[in-house]
Amino acid sequence: MKDFYDVVIVGGGHNGLVAATYLAQSGLSTLVLEQQAHTGGAAVSERVFPGVDARLSRYSYLVSLLPDKIVADLGLDLDLRSRAVASYTPVRRGGRDVGLLVERPEGPGTRDSFRTLTGSDTEYEAWTGFYGAVGSLAAAVAPTLLEPLQSAADIRSRVDRALWDELVERPLGEAIERRFTDDTVRGVVATDSVIGTFAGLHDESLIQNRCFLYHLIGNGTGEWRVPVGGMGSVTDALAAAARRAGAALVTNAEVTSVEVDGKRGSVTWLGGDGERSVDCSWVLSNVAPATLASLRGKGGVEKPEGSQLKINLLLRHLPALKSGDDPARAFAGTFHIDEDYSQLESAYRTAADGSLPAVPPSEVYCHSLTDPSILSPELVAAGYHTLTVFGVHFPARLFASDNDSARALATRRVLAGLESYLAEPLEDCIARDADGNLCIEAKTPYDIEQSVGMPGGHIFHGDLQWPWATSPEDAGRWGTETDAPNLLICGSGARRGGAVSGLGGHNAAMTILTT
Repeated sequence: MKDFYDVVIVGGGHNGLVAATYLAQSGLSTLVLEQQAHTGGAAVSERVFPGVDARLSRYSYLVSLLPDKIVADLGLDLDLRSRAVASYTPVRRGGRDVGLLVERPEGPGTRDSFRTLTGSDTEYEAWTGFYGAVGSLAAAVAPTLLEPLQSAADIRSRVDRALWDELVERPLGEAIERRFTDDTVRGVVATDSVIGTFAGLHDESLIQNRCFLYHLIGNGTGEWRVPVGGMGSVTDALAAAARRAGAALVTNAEVTSVEVDGKRGSVTWLGGDGERSVDCSWVLSNVAPATLASLRGKGGVEKPEGSQLKINLLLRHLPALKSGDDPARAFAGTFHIDEDYSQLESAYRTAADGSLPAVPPSEVYCHSLTDPSILSPELVAAGYHTLTVFGVHFPARLFASDNDSARALATRRVLAGLESYLAEPLEDCIARDADGNLCIEAKTPYDIEQSVGMPGGHIFHGDLQWPWATSPEDAGRWGTETDAPNLLICGSGARRGGAVSGLGGHNAAMTILTT
């Protein structure tokens, strides 16, 4: 290892690897320091259950915002597959169980499903009108994500002014309530605004609007795709690309301090051979801003608060549904549980008051229906499947006094919500590991902080920001800059960070390469 590098990157998550590859391809000597024994951060695949040959995407699990251009630029060997179904929502109405199915691409079955649920075509027409308008905003924003920040006025000039007011100027709940009347349809629209974000639909901060936008602008379509081989395949492809480009990747390296003076930098870490330091021209931070502040010995950066409960399951077979719908179709997309609009708002108010929601909203994803390769051939032949459950409105504060007890109670309530729509007991479907235990793993924000170092368990490293310049001085910058000219944010804490996107890594690299 050299004593000096052009660039040192703190954190070997996917964004750090993206930045490293671009920089090393450009001839800059680049060092990546990762605290864990492997690169990838939260974008990893792991065998979660003892004695079971299933590699689950343990933390992050779907890919939306990763631009095709980054995949092509870095020569990534990736297979990102579309899901046949966008979403399915089981509903209990008038003593009967039905399901709201949204196809991908939408066809006659989607219209029929809306009509069965609501009794007319009105809500479906409102749905297509709304998402058609949202698509125009996504098409305007997506091409700018890999460019210097454009002004809000520039973006606004390319879209319908009324739509801009709905999604950017006013709380999202107003638009949803004005455009839709059915509680379930309203909820399906609203869920994209609260994934990983603790907010009500009428929050004046508009963080729910920002979260909604990020869920719908990836590659201009907002489609969430399944990485074949699990999220670890994304990390593996990025790490391979970084090494091919000549970047040095060091794992088991716990960074303890970062020093910068605007022209030079120094990074110190603890590794297997003790404490080491290296000097550099640039430091890129792929850790959360709160963590970076600590490494610099600075205060003033508030620790963020994550808000989710992540549950991984391995099933012996997909459960039958009370609606009678084919589970292989219902679980092929996003399976909404208790996410009516009124249920989302009620759960938010309960959590904000400091209590676990009695009927917690959540979403379920079945990776193995789209990509069975994460399971051994024997498990596939036997009909096994994975389920990932993402519970919303579970802020870290609810687990502060007794994480273990609160985790157990929250898990029971979320799984009970799923079971309420099943025609058979959920436990009868769940596989057991080599020790005879049910294959269930739950992670609270505190567990995520401990496992992968995200402060507060916040999956976005903090509140998402608008993906354009919100002040005149930011226009033309990359959204990665800090108070020190040679210290950049390259992770989810960058202005256009969040999710498995590579945007922070790309834009930090471009900040250097275009300087």
